[in-house]
Amino acid sequence: MALAASVAVDVGHYLKEPGAISARGVTEFEYNRELALEAAQTLQRAGHRTLLIGEDGMVEDLGGRAPRARGMDLFISIHHDSVQPRFLSTWEHEGQPRQYSDLFSGFSLFVSRANPHLEASLKCASAIGEALRQAGFKPSRYHADPILGENRPFADEANGVHYFDNLAVLKTAAIPALLFEAGVIVNRDEELRMRDPAVRRRIADSIAGAVGRCLR
Repeated sequence: MALAASVAVDVGHYLKEPGAISARGVTEFEYNRELALEAAQTLQRAGHRTLLIGEDGMVEDLGGRAPRARGMDLFISIHHDSVQPRFLSTWEHEGQPRQYSDLFSGFSLFVSRANPHLEASLKCASAIGEALRQAGFKPSRYHADPILGENRPFADEANGVHYFDNLAVLKTAAIPALLFEAGVIVNRDEELRMRDPAVRRRIADSIAGAVGRCLR
């Protein structure tokens, strides 16, 4: 039986710097908040204790986020992905020019070798990646491409986990920590999937199921 855990769920980015802009002009922060709230609620229903960080969009100190979770079992930062500017094209959506790229899709997970609990971080990242694959989602290989701005080595290739050592929210954590990119919102089809409540529920169910297993 999966054990109850305490999980900090971090909403990536904030109102002044809301992250990527989707193919239809929606900020990443909005997607992050919706999924983080879904994940936190699903974790609670599974018997876990949760702490939401950054849901009001006012937490601007990225390095100060993970320390808020001190004493908990796991820190998960929720994000949605974009691509390097060279891969973006322009289309018109509702009368406005928007940037998009349909070249890449899929989820990615990241851990930091600067985190003092790398083994536990990687165990949970791999468990989430495996649960997502079993639920029908596919990992992206984009961040491993040997190009400027990417080239993130795999920590667990099968489950879409990369090393990204200098991410502030991971390296400042005193507990196991991972960053989750749920999907590529500059991809026009994937953005529609990411805004589907049923898809959010499947992602949240995958996270909740994996957390109990990896923190045994």
